[in-house]
Amino acid sequence: MGGREDPAATFAWAKDGAEHLRGLMARLGDSAFGAPSGLPGWTRAHLLTHVARNADELVDVLETARTGTPGEVRDAARRAAEIEEGARRTPEEIRADVVESSDRLADAVRRLPEKAWSATVEYAGRRIPATEVLWLRAVETWVHAVDLDVGASFVDLPQPMLLALIAEAAATVPDRSDAPALVLVATGDPAGRWTVGEPGPDALEISGSAAELAEWLTGRAAGRHLRRRPNTPLPELAPWR
Repeated sequence: MGGREDPAATFAWAKDGAEHLRGLMARLGDSAFGAPSGLPGWTRAHLLTHVARNADELVDVLETARTGTPGEVRDAARRAAEIEEGARRTPEEIRADVVESSDRLADAVRRLPEKAWSATVEYAGRRIPATEVLWLRAVETWVHAVDLDVGASFVDLPQPMLLALIAEAAATVPDRSDAPALVLVATGDPAGRWTVGEPGPDALEISGSAAELAEWLTGRAAGRHLRRRPNTPLPELAPWR
């Protein structure tokens, strides 16, 4: 399977991620929706409502790609209010919302004319190619499946996607830390090597499984299983995304 620049690969990742998240959600009892998620301050009801609203935002982005007309813009305050309000719904309503919004996005992807995929659109304050929507949704579903805190982990991600996620998160490290140059190594994977900053003899090498690197880089774990050479403390990273 190809990398994140391959629409066929990212479409498959997004589709599988949506099914993975649905499966986890379907096994949640009603009482579990009010329990804390893996994200500070959010219950699982908040998290699932966020996933649904993300699907709607991406549908709007694809509609802009199709028509050339900018869609509705939700600022941070409105998004937060929608999530807070949506989290107060019944588990049945939240389940239906996650499924229906995901289906709307999948339908928008299937119906988008081929020429519209080459459009440049705005999302979250930046300009992106329309094809990036597929990657954004794949990340949204797989990472938030972990955040539901019901047993999913980064090990579940397709390996090529996991490597692409590490590359993306690693590229943000200079903006999230005053760490020296880093060399990140995913043990057991020939493609699993990334440099952050200017490599040199003083670079800190951090190694572990791809899943361990991903959970640390995305702020989902403290990285206590990662190995360092030299054996110095891991850099402190500001929140990812």
